[in-house]
Amino acid sequence: MAASETLKRVGVAIAGIPPALAAVWMGGWVLAGLLALCAALTAFELYRMAEKKPARPLALLGSAGAAAIVLAAGAMPQEGVRNPLPTIALVVLAVTAACACIWARGVEGEPLVSTAVTVFGAGYAALLGFGLYLRHLPDLRGELHGPALLLAPVLLTWISDSAAYFGGRAFGRRKLIPRVSPGKTVEGALSAVAGGVIGGIAYGHLLTSFWTYQPSPWEGALLGLLVSVFAQLGDLAESLWKRDVGVKDSGTLLPGHGGALDRFDSLIVTLPLGYAFFALVVGP
Repeated sequence: MAASETLKRVGVAIAGIPPALAAVWMGGWVLAGLLALCAALTAFELYRMAEKKPARPLALLGSAGAAAIVLAAGAMPQEGVRNPLPTIALVVLAVTAACACIWARGVEGEPLVSTAVTVFGAGYAALLGFGLYLRHLPDLRGELHGPALLLAPVLLTWISDSAAYFGGRAFGRRKLIPRVSPGKTVEGALSAVAGGVIGGIAYGHLLTSFWTYQPSPWEGALLGLLVSVFAQLGDLAESLWKRDVGVKDSGTLLPGHGGALDRFDSLIVTLPLGYAFFALVVGP
């Protein structure tokens, strides 16, 4: 990686991490607004990629729909998956997209594919909204638990991704799935799993200093294992889509990092996973 690219990546990280951590700590509508923006940008990039195929998604409608679904989750985040508002928002989006395709696309505008891609892109990007559910999951048990729970899959995703990168560079020999992502290796994937497991154990041990729930090493290891595997699946899914449409990055929004979808492809999968894990293990 060139020095200029490294500086760009570091600069984006320095600018983005403090407000993100502040939103995680504050929760509520502040976090909902940030996640809604991320979901809208992610959906928009996915639509732009889809336009390189025989599809004409309603990009603005779908991006707004992704944000609306996340904001609907933010209306009652403590309810978790019992909150009906995101489902209602998705249904409204689906009906609106179908009607809009009739009006704006017609038979020649690939209405079936366009409607399907519009709804899928919004729903997929809006999975970032599970970060709200995770942040507010332990409200009945203690104020400090929410940020710690939300940061668990975020940090473990980053750790596994970093372990895959450095492990692949140091030991990579055998290609993982060359037709999907030529740069990924079996050794890198195994390094990601190892990093996730070790990171999960370490994070659980760190939390014992202020958490009433004492995670066992096995629970930390299991979470790290699941996050590392699903993070790679999310990354491979995006790699498959990019390869299908012939692009290297989903966008250019973040200098040195690519686009929003490039940054959130793993979190889209690991945030729902983290919510499911903690809801079963420590949820009220």
